[in-house]
Amino acid sequence: MELKLNKPICFFDLETTGINVSKDRIVEISILKIFPNGNKESFTWRVNPEMKIPAVTTAIHGISDEMVANEPTFNELANKVYSLIKDSDLGGFNSNRFDIPLLAEELLRAEIDFDLKKNVAVDVQTIFHKKEKRTLEAAYQFYCNKDLTNAHSAEADTMATYEVLKAQLDKYDDLENDITYLSSFSSHQNFVDFAGFIGYNKDGKEIITFGKHKGKLVDDLFESEPGYFSWIQNADFPMYTKKVLKDLKEKFKNKDAGPITEDKLDMLKNKFNTK
Repeated sequence: MELKLNKPICFFDLETTGINVSKDRIVEISILKIFPNGNKESFTWRVNPEMKIPAVTTAIHGISDEMVANEPTFNELANKVYSLIKDSDLGGFNSNRFDIPLLAEELLRAEIDFDLKKNVAVDVQTIFHKKEKRTLEAAYQFYCNKDLTNAHSAEADTMATYEVLKAQLDKYDDLENDITYLSSFSSHQNFVDFAGFIGYNKDGKEIITFGKHKGKLVDDLFESEPGYFSWIQNADFPMYTKKVLKDLKEKFKNKDAGPITEDKLDMLKNKFNTK
């Protein structure tokens, strides 16, 4: 079954130096862009991560320091990557928890303000786990009756992910062929940031999802414990999480300030002797 699309969707996969979203770097990225008319574009780049690739990681994806030594850095590729995905929804395998948060970090390091407010993301792994609970190789065999012989190659994994999603739509009649629906179905929880440190409560208010303040309103913490915000900004949290909190704090300050009334204006005039 082919996807019903109102806008392009980019399936993508990352091979990285590790699994720490805020510290690790991309060593390979593959993007398969599907257009509503069925046309496709595919791009794969090896990337110099500007850091050592641990031997244990090389053993998984087969990419060594020597193989990427003369490749472009992500900073050099960032504009090309962003131009491909900025008008598109996103699709991947475990992408909501890993690939999208890590890609967002790399784009922010390249000073590109990556935001998904106008886009949705479909995590094919979540659909698979909700339906069958297996790995990508097993999903490819189960849904497509094919062996994924080049697993952990970004290009092979990307193509397999795209084929698996189409096969899932063929297999499950209750899955709607609609990207917004598939995004909702494949999401674990609705978070404000990509990494899941800031979520929403039942009233749609932003809350902290971890640590001693788990479940507390972000606005309440801005008021009662402003140092907590400063701690997060200086600690080892993802850049995108810090950006989201900075935006929420600015919104809180503007809300707290309220409209400029005549009384406030007179008070400011008296304070600065501008009568």
